[in-house]
Amino acid sequence: MSLQHYLSEKAYLKIKMKLTKTNHFKVTAKINGVKGKFIIDTGASNTCIDINLVDKFKLTPLNSNTKASGAGAIDMDTKIAKKVTLKIKDWKSKKNKIVIFDLSHVNQALINHHSNPVDGIIGADILKKGKAIIDYNKSYLYLK
Repeated sequence: MSLQHYLSEKAYLKIKMKLTKTNHFKVTAKINGVKGKFIIDTGASNTCIDINLVDKFKLTPLNSNTKASGAGAIDMDTKIAKKVTLKIKDWKSKKNKIVIFDLSHVNQALINHHSNPVDGIIGADILKKGKAIIDYNKSYLYLK
C-alpha cells in the first residue's frame, strides 16, 4: 500500500508543495480568505506573516512582548493576530494565532537566490495542529 493511499484512508488531505530554488517548500494558502504564498518551515515555532501585509490579510495586530529570531535576524519586534482563519487547499483551521513581523530579511535572501518572495511562513504550530506528514521525495504535505 502506498503512503498516499494509506493516508487518504486515515482522512489526510494531500497538498502539493513546490520546491523553490532555495530548497524550501512553498504552498498557496488563504489567510482570512486572502490567497498568499508561504514557506513550510518545520523549524519555525509559529506561523508568521510579513508586517507589511497586515491589511492585505485583514489582520488586527495586537502588541506582543515576544521577540522573533531566525534566518540570520535576532530580537525583532513582533505583533500578534488572533482568531485568524487559515486554509491550505481543502484543509481549514479557525481561531489561529499568527505572529506578525518584518520578513524583509527572509524575502531578500530568497530574491538574492533568484527565488520569489513569500507572504509568510507556515510553522510548527499549524503543522502540529494538522498532524502534518511531509513526503519530501514526492513534494506532498498531508494534513488531517
